[in-house]
Amino acid sequence: MMRLGLVLLLVAAAHGCGNPTYSPNARVVNGEDAKPYSWPWQISLQYESAGTYRHTCGGTLIAPNWVMTAGHCISASRTYRVVLEEYDLSVTENNEQIISVAKIVVHPLWNSNCVACGNDIALIKLSRSATLNDKVMVACLPEADALLPDNYPCYISGWGRLYTNGPLAGKLQQALLPVVSYERCSQRDWWSSSVKKTMVCAGGDIKSGCNGDSGGPLICKHSDGLWYVHGVTSFVSSLGCNTVKKPTVFTRVSSFIPWIEDTMARN
Repeated sequence: MMRLGLVLLLVAAAHGCGNPTYSPNARVVNGEDAKPYSWPWQISLQYESAGTYRHTCGGTLIAPNWVMTAGHCISASRTYRVVLEEYDLSVTENNEQIISVAKIVVHPLWNSNCVACGNDIALIKLSRSATLNDKVMVACLPEADALLPDNYPCYISGWGRLYTNGPLAGKLQQALLPVVSYERCSQRDWWSSSVKKTMVCAGGDIKSGCNGDSGGPLICKHSDGLWYVHGVTSFVSSLGCNTVKKPTVFTRVSSFIPWIEDTMARN
């Protein structure tokens, strides 16, 4: 564990974490195009189908050779690849880094039949380390058990559907999703018992994630000026992506820091 911590410190010292070269547009609202490469840890997780790879989920680069995504994004029957330095999925931009997957570790307590039970998190080891540059960087991880206050400004990013049953986005989208405290989100007329303390809610009825955003980050800027990934996009309401009192629910990364560190150290 100490060796892993040293490696991560050396990576941070050499390349930094959570400090994009291309600063995000701070005035973004739901469903707007992100500034190209302003979320340099964002990846597209793609699976092979009939000789073609298709986007299925987002994810976050948390080390040069490790990606974090959602457990529900993973199927043992599929072959995956990770695409970095990606912005517009509808065109080939000729600078994408396409890396095959060496190993996938889904949290051992993830239950695909019970997303509301939690533990919706997985780690992907890449077959080689990504080349870190001005368009590809790692996101910072929060301290174990760190909590954000109600209404703290965070952002979601991804290529998910633009609205319920709508088309997938071509260009990377971003939206400001303020944190909704557990106390508020777990109220009976909100998510009630479906939300657990190992989750974090964010957004509201007009600002939310949608299908295809799964696995991607809820990213939040700290007082040190760096961006930390506090959530892994997990689920939205079955009534639709934009439902009153049903904010997007994320796996709370700070609840899983020991598991993340142990998994990376063992593999």
